[in-house]
Amino acid sequence: MMRIDQSILSGGLGEFPGFTSPEQIAWPKKYDLFGVGVSSTTYSEVTEILILAAKCRRPTLVDFTPVSVLSEASANLEFRSRLNSFDLVCPDGQPVRWCLNYFYKARLRERVCGTTAMLLLCEAAAHESLGVYLYGSTPDTLQKLQTKLVILFPQLRIVGAEAPPFRPLTTKERSDVVRRIHDSGAGFVFVGLGSPKQEAFAWEQRLALDAVQLCVGAAYDFIAGTKRRAPLWMQKTGLEWLHRVLSEPARLGRRYVVGNARFVALVLGQMFAPKRG
Repeated sequence: MMRIDQSILSGGLGEFPGFTSPEQIAWPKKYDLFGVGVSSTTYSEVTEILILAAKCRRPTLVDFTPVSVLSEASANLEFRSRLNSFDLVCPDGQPVRWCLNYFYKARLRERVCGTTAMLLLCEAAAHESLGVYLYGSTPDTLQKLQTKLVILFPQLRIVGAEAPPFRPLTTKERSDVVRRIHDSGAGFVFVGLGSPKQEAFAWEQRLALDAVQLCVGAAYDFIAGTKRRAPLWMQKTGLEWLHRVLSEPARLGRRYVVGNARFVALVLGQMFAPKRG
């Protein structure tokens, strides 16, 4: 098993459990955070369940949900409804994990972020001979991402990779994308379009693809090395958002300021809401 650069990871690799094929998959329990069902789960559980789902060819939707996504979903009914239909909504941001622990005594020791989960699943997919499909980002980032993944996991089968245009796809283009992904036989489809575009794409293809679709956000850039991740101490203290704002103030400044303010208001509202019998 190859060692992954710890500057990329935000959590340890650990040992992968043996994978069996039960008749039904036991999905982690979800808890209501401001109208969104967030899964109380861990890296090891996510890896085991999703490898099983991919091997069973079960259509599966997975999101890695930071504060910004949770805040957007709380204010957008359509987005929230779609997100609540996902099989796994992982607590990507530290504040999301803290909320699960505070309000529901989840006792989660670490978050489950998209970058680390993608690396863990690619490693497991290489061992299980499962193909992966990469959809999203730019041609340059996508090429660097493929190169990095092959270096990390020489046995990984990347069965397809494409960077879509920065505009809505035509009906034919969308149909062609679905056909290419389906024909590739991929077990995992990593979608890196940014939120909420990536969640919308995965949701719209939920009946057309017998694969695990994972919305991984900025994981492409972090793994490819086109963007730097926040120092580990900022990740652990919930300040990764600040690092991203300082790195891309024009693009992310308003998003995080508004999203974080809304999130704080939601947390305070739930903390001081009248208790129901």
